[in-house]
Amino acid sequence: MFEGLRARLERLLAKHTPPGDPRARAAQLHAALLEAKVAVGTMRDALAITEQALARERQQGEAAERRRALAAQIPDPDTVRVAEQFSARHAERVGVLEKKVIVQREELAMAERDLEHLAAELRLARQGADGSRTAAQEAAWRDLETAGGVRPETDVEGELLRSELERKRLDAAVAAQLEQLKKKMGKEP
Repeated sequence: MFEGLRARLERLLAKHTPPGDPRARAAQLHAALLEAKVAVGTMRDALAITEQALARERQQGEAAERRRALAAQIPDPDTVRVAEQFSARHAERVGVLEKKVIVQREELAMAERDLEHLAAELRLARQGADGSRTAAQEAAWRDLETAGGVRPETDVEGELLRSELERKRLDAAVAAQLEQLKKKMGKEP
């Protein structure tokens, strides 16, 4: 169920997103994410329904097994045969529903992983983390640089200043520890 939805969403994204338009791609990813969330919710509901059906079937199977045990005490072979058929039918149905629950849980887990991946992809698209910046972002950075600002990835002076501050902080910590050791040893200055 979810694989068909995902393939359809990927075709939709590829078809309707012009290359180089990150906003359109982000909008398409957002729409796909919403549709995927609905699909995951539907899968959760279906799993809950199957689990409820399994619980009911187990109860009915237990009741059928009790009836079979009671029928075995009656000297009527037809009643015993019918009770055994019902008990076997419920046991078989329980087995099928147990397998169905396992498959639905696995499918739901896979869909939830895909949903997380799609959400991460949307976050990256909104941040422009694919390494490309939009024309508006580049224009904003040029304006900041013109005004004296520096891009974080090219701020060599800022990095040197941070390194110097870190070195001074470490020197102060070492000096404080040295003073503590001197006090412990009784060699106060």
